[in-house]
Amino acid sequence: MRIHILALNGVFDTGLSAVLDAFGTANTLAQMSGVSSLRFQLKVVGLHKSITTARGLSLPVMAAARAPTPDAVVMPAIFHMRPAPLVQALAGSEVREAGAVLRKWAGRGALTATACIGTFVLAEAALLDGEEATTTWWLSPLFRQRYPRVRLDESRIIVQSNAVVTAGAALSHLDLALALIRRASPELANLTARYLVVDERTSQSIYAIPNHLANADPITQQFERWARRRLAKGFSLDQAAKALATSKRTLARRMESVLGKSPLAFFQDLRIERAVHLLRTGHASVEQIAAEVGYAEGATLRALLRRKLGRGVHEIRRSL
Repeated sequence: MRIHILALNGVFDTGLSAVLDAFGTANTLAQMSGVSSLRFQLKVVGLHKSITTARGLSLPVMAAARAPTPDAVVMPAIFHMRPAPLVQALAGSEVREAGAVLRKWAGRGALTATACIGTFVLAEAALLDGEEATTTWWLSPLFRQRYPRVRLDESRIIVQSNAVVTAGAALSHLDLALALIRRASPELANLTARYLVVDERTSQSIYAIPNHLANADPITQQFERWARRRLAKGFSLDQAAKALATSKRTLARRMESVLGKSPLAFFQDLRIERAVHLLRTGHASVEQIAAEVGYAEGATLRALLRRKLGRGVHEIRRSL
């Protein structure tokens, strides 16, 4: 399987290394297991003859214009933590050139994969229009506002949609590589994960910080403050809209456009966040914590933690 790693200037060093090391490890393990036919042919390509990583390392690469069409192309993220520099980078010529290369290869049947902020580059190239995708959780409000045609689910770490695979925040590059290895051989992917000591992860939800997301918009920020004062009392859309001096329809529409969820769903997220904090930092029983965040029974909280975070009470308390 021929895989091109398309690296842009400012590439996230760990993301590039994680992808290369995961496939390299898989190749070694395939040879050790006597199935060298599964070998991945890796080539780092760029828009020019060399790139400079986010940490200032210079790396020679093959020019994408001279590279043959791959079976799959993986584009590690460029490194931008904040919206303003990212938006500026997205307007640059390198992102436009990368988009043209990705569209060309995709048109010839190549699988396209990226993680973290790389999803913005794919979206700029219209390769995610109409597709499901994920992205780094803290920039999901910006992504949702810029690319309304993409069906975003930032709670997931890996989303596979037709000929595109996307992954969540920075270290999800490793999950992305394992997902592609799994397409060729589930057994080899599992073996690679064991050698690299990688736990299976499916959700970003436990890492997300709700108030960071809410700060992307004044109304959602006001709602978040109102909701935190009422976790134990329960949710009322009428009371929320009245407190924010807006209509129920406007509040619901704004929450959906910024966060991709209803006011009630975000209220539930805040309850879960508070419950996880109490589980990690105190010794109260699950029943006591459930009551503090507005649930009548501990069993309800246990079920929600498992469903939304993929983790149970004991796993959360062990993660101190």
